[in-house]
This record gives sequence, C-alpha cells and structure tokens, in this order.
Amino acid sequence: MRTAPDLTVAITATDRASLDRQLDEAVDAAITRAIREGRQGILVTRHAHDSFTVALSDDVPFGQTLEHQD
Repeated sequence: MRTAPDLTVAITATDRASLDRQLDEAVDAAITRAIREGRQGILVTRHAHDSFTVALSDDVPFGQTLEHQD
C-alpha cells in the first residue's frame, strides 16, 4: 500500500492506556490532514502488539480508515 511520506506517525507503547492515547492522537491528526487535503484515507498498520503506524494513504478512499496487519 502506498502512503504519503509527509504524514506517517510511528507508535510504540509499553502499556495499553499509552497505546490507546497515542493511536487516538495520531488518527485525529491524520483526520485533520485528510480533511484539509481531501484526497486520501487513513491507514493504521499493526506491526506488533505494541507497534503501529498511522499514515495517509492513496490506496484508502478519502473519508475511510483502514486497519492493516503487517
């Protein structure tokens, strides 16, 4: 999947509360950017139980968020 290099947030957390907070913040930032640009959706990729990336993606339709297991 292609992602926009200008908005990719890597998240690694040591506890669930921190992970949830960081994911929420990253997705909120991606939503704000996606609305402003109006052309990409949001891709949330899980790399491990404690590691995720959140990015804008040309492969995700605008207005949608897709979760992907790496």
